[in-house]
Amino acid sequence: MTSTHAFWLAGRQATGDAAFDVTSPWDGRVVGTVSVPSDAQVEEAVAAAYAVRDEFAATPAHVRAAALDHVSRRLAERTEEIARLISAENGKPMKWARGEVGRAVSVFRFASEEARRFNGGEAQRLDTDAGGQGRLAFTRRFPKGVVLGIAPFNFPLNLCAHKIAPAIAAGAPIVLKPAPATPLSGLILGELLAETELPAGSWSILPVPNDRMPALVQDERLPVISFTGSEKVGYAIMDSVPRKHCTLELGGNGAAVVLADFAGDEDLDRAAQRIATFSNYQGGQSCISVQRVIADASVYDRLLPRIVAAVEAQVTGDPGDDATDVGPLVSEEAAQRVEAWVQEAVDAGATLLAGGKRDGASYAPTVLTDVPADVTLSCEEVFGPVLTVRKVDGEAEAFAAVNDSRYGLQAGVFTHDLQTAFRAHRALEVGGVVVGDVPSYRADQMPYGGAKQSGVGREGVRFAMDDYTYERVMVLTGLAL
Repeated sequence: MTSTHAFWLAGRQATGDAAFDVTSPWDGRVVGTVSVPSDAQVEEAVAAAYAVRDEFAATPAHVRAAALDHVSRRLAERTEEIARLISAENGKPMKWARGEVGRAVSVFRFASEEARRFNGGEAQRLDTDAGGQGRLAFTRRFPKGVVLGIAPFNFPLNLCAHKIAPAIAAGAPIVLKPAPATPLSGLILGELLAETELPAGSWSILPVPNDRMPALVQDERLPVISFTGSEKVGYAIMDSVPRKHCTLELGGNGAAVVLADFAGDEDLDRAAQRIATFSNYQGGQSCISVQRVIADASVYDRLLPRIVAAVEAQVTGDPGDDATDVGPLVSEEAAQRVEAWVQEAVDAGATLLAGGKRDGASYAPTVLTDVPADVTLSCEEVFGPVLTVRKVDGEAEAFAAVNDSRYGLQAGVFTHDLQTAFRAHRALEVGGVVVGDVPSYRADQMPYGGAKQSGVGREGVRFAMDDYTYERVMVLTGLAL
């Protein structure tokens, strides 16, 4: 896989004067060379999207739905090819890369379904007061304008899908900027969209470098920004354009709580396996990977060795091998950062029970206990295959430990008790509470987003469509209601 890839400008392939290589984080080989759009070509894409916004908003629902259906089917047909591309450019093991393609298939299918039923309109009688006699309010949703989608490297296909599919479903043109480290998967979506009958200009996929992103962010013709990435960059974007609508899906430091009633041997075996798997899947490079385990004192001593054993059983190595569970991080620099954070924690008194070793861009699945509260590993999102385990005394202390973070994306609570589940839902300051499992579960049709510093707004196809649109009311007068 060493071909040159064009980008997609207003629905057609184009090339610029510059290009860059995409390399595998596993072995450093060149996966592909990507052409970079010039400033003039970026301007052409934005101008085309802005010019077509009214036409696209008025496009019949069946046209948009058919295009989304087509992309869903074609992704399914090309699953193995695309999974290998994801694995090559991202370092993601094939088992997870195939799963990512499957999720993108679902995202476009969900968007097709939502396109068909979105904007059906809601009628409201206004004659509840005398001044409203004979009046009916009819409310529909309309696109706010062109969407600027900015996608990250960790799910290079599916998080591009989460920008593009809701925009098309809602009738909003989109300009997508894929991550520079992993642009090839996003460009594949351009191939499939080009096979549809969507209006020219309604979508572009532009692999511009990050230092050119501020100009796009500031462009007044792009009133909606959907960003997934780091907290620092996300809030810098929002602060720089306070009058724009920004959806920010940012970081987390996901906690899995294991309570006293989850105490049987089968319970603890399952909890340990799920925790080990989802602290290390995607190399830990998921905003909802398990970073913290908070275990009740009554189960801690039986749970901890199970977690260590399950983590040590994770198969590391070549992401192209179907047996591999944990591949490299996106770059050697990322692995060096994780290494430094773990060493800081150990130097401050943490106990290293597994892992703690780096080999190039790969970092061994790692478990620590007794981690001081003020070290970086406790306070920030590690975004690597590292897990901390903490003992607490009871539900209240466990929930307080979850909330003792400036992040609040999702949390998992292992319990069998329904009342406890509802208390967790009320008490935990997160965007999602997963009962009986780790925080890493996400269904692509559900609302997904965080509280506190984990972002604003929600993804999940229907919820993103709400973010991309606004309500407009029409009042009819003189009706015989």
